[in-house]
Amino acid sequence: MATGAKKTVETVPAGTVGIDGSDAVLPGKMPRTIQSVERALDILEILADADGELALNELAAGAGLNASTCHHLLATLVKRGYAGQTPRTRSYFLGPGITDLSDSRLKQFNLSEIAMPELRRLNDTTLESVHLAVLQGTSLVTFAKLDSKLPIRVGSDDGMKADAAHATATGKAILAWLPEPEIARVIAHGGLKRFTDKTISTISELMEDLRLVRRNGYSLDNEEFQAGVVCVGAAIRDHAGAVIGSVSGSMPRMRADGEHLVKVKSSVQSCAARISSRFGNPTPEFIQPEI
Repeated sequence: MATGAKKTVETVPAGTVGIDGSDAVLPGKMPRTIQSVERALDILEILADADGELALNELAAGAGLNASTCHHLLATLVKRGYAGQTPRTRSYFLGPGITDLSDSRLKQFNLSEIAMPELRRLNDTTLESVHLAVLQGTSLVTFAKLDSKLPIRVGSDDGMKADAAHATATGKAILAWLPEPEIARVIAHGGLKRFTDKTISTISELMEDLRLVRRNGYSLDNEEFQAGVVCVGAAIRDHAGAVIGSVSGSMPRMRADGEHLVKVKSSVQSCAARISSRFGNPTPEFIQPEI
């Protein structure tokens, strides 16, 4: 029978807040935690340490819980795929959701490591600011950024992008290749927040823009996230064709035209294709046109 030591977590006294209004962390104290989350994690750790499947009473004893509470927590973990239950014995084991999380985390580390040489190449070729981004759940997260080598450049801090997939080149490059239910889930979570007067604000406009992304092979943020800034993005794909991230080049409005814009578009597509090839995607590298 597996047993687990009950974790002790110090909490901040109720009503204690920091100067910014958030929960304060007092000297020598741990930040306030959620008891139900702690208990669910205890169960997962016990399952991870076990040599095989565990019965409900074994898990409850190991986590220091009564059977009813443990059963409810397990039902949630099973529903979300982080635990599984054998129908015949009714015993529990770690679910495939744990492996999926681990694989996603490893893929993200690998993506940053593999993409960085190509990001530097894109930065050197275009002289513009370049980005690497992924969609984590429903949030757009920038993994890496290299600043422009030109004196007039996009600001080094271009804002929080978690709910800006619809307004950024990196976000639209990813959204364009997702199934419609996934697009709807992302938008339902963050909405179509308006960042400038050019931000897409309706679902119909967004779907039409994503159709153009699929047709052209690149996405365009035409001052939709930040006034005076134009960005070009392209999707990164793995061996199965699934989108795992995107790259982009960002430039001031004053440089976003003519031959330079053509060069940035083709360079971004070529960069995304080279990174994709490292993940086994068979799509041939985009060939830059003569300009």
